[in-house]
Amino acid sequence: MTDVKMSQGILDEKFMRRCIQLAKNGLGTTAPNPMVGAVIVHNNLIIGEGYTSPFGGAHAEVNAIASVKRKEVLPQSTLYVSLEPCSHFGKTPPCADMITEHNIQRVVVGLLDPHEKVAGKGIQKLKDAGCNVLIGILEKECREHHKRFLTFHNNKRPYIILKWAETADGFIAPEKKLRNTEPEPYWITGKLSRQIVHKWRSEEQAILVGTTTVLEDNPKLDVRLWSGKSPIRVVIDKNLKVPPTYQVLDKKQKTIVFTSVKDTSQFVNGIDYIVLDQLQPSAEAICSQLYLLNIQSILIEGGTRTLQSFIDKNLWNEARIFKGPSLFKVGIKAPSINGTKVTSKKIEQDDLIILQHD
Repeated sequence: MTDVKMSQGILDEKFMRRCIQLAKNGLGTTAPNPMVGAVIVHNNLIIGEGYTSPFGGAHAEVNAIASVKRKEVLPQSTLYVSLEPCSHFGKTPPCADMITEHNIQRVVVGLLDPHEKVAGKGIQKLKDAGCNVLIGILEKECREHHKRFLTFHNNKRPYIILKWAETADGFIAPEKKLRNTEPEPYWITGKLSRQIVHKWRSEEQAILVGTTTVLEDNPKLDVRLWSGKSPIRVVIDKNLKVPPTYQVLDKKQKTIVFTSVKDTSQFVNGIDYIVLDQLQPSAEAICSQLYLLNIQSILIEGGTRTLQSFIDKNLWNEARIFKGPSLFKVGIKAPSINGTKVTSKKIEQDDLIILQHD
């Protein structure tokens, strides 16, 4: 009996691991919905699987059930899902209802959903219908996978990823005299590192920079070197110094500007402005507004002042730092940060270090 239980436990972990693997296909497309994976197993064989469609589309459980060819075996099957099935009507009907309608008798869930509209209600609905529900299989791995969704609902702010490139001697930007007359990026890293950054942009809902970065670099903040959706651009521009001719205001993708200026005649049509009644828009106030806008994750690519403002308030989850081989000797120093190193790898001539907030 013990061997049977142990064997079942190993199988449950195996199929939950497949759920997480499937769920990653939704990275960058499902928000504000979580990117969930689901697997349906009959006689220890996968007969159906699915992951969350882009926002507004079907959830993972629905896609998994739809993929099953012989639906008559569903009552004798097990449904594995990385996050608790929803129990409320949103863009789509409740997944818990569909599971019970197909009389699936065993459901294995990786993690409870913290969303106030779910939060155990999906599990209870399944149990009330007579389902045998097992919770917490590979919970740590599911928690890591759903970190954006969990941070948003538990901390009431987006999951925050800081990113910058610095020289071997710790500078994030050179002296002004080393730059060209026209504003453009001054590259510290190689092409492959820059392509990786574009991949990251495609995976997050939004990207944020400060005024100085825009004025010095005139960035597009889009996804050009990778395939995927460009993020929402978020610009901190307290005094509206950025000219309307700059690329972040070209209206080619949704753009939000945080400012202290109340004169709407200075606003650019087609750009969303959020006026904060403060001398300086703070990291806390920006996070609160992003939460209200349902933005679950953001990549901060600002300069040292912007990055440090989030670091100093402990408003970050990951820091992704490239170190290039060049030396500036003088210039703008890179941010000061402490965290746990989780990754260190070589990207051609660059070093990539990823820190996690303690």
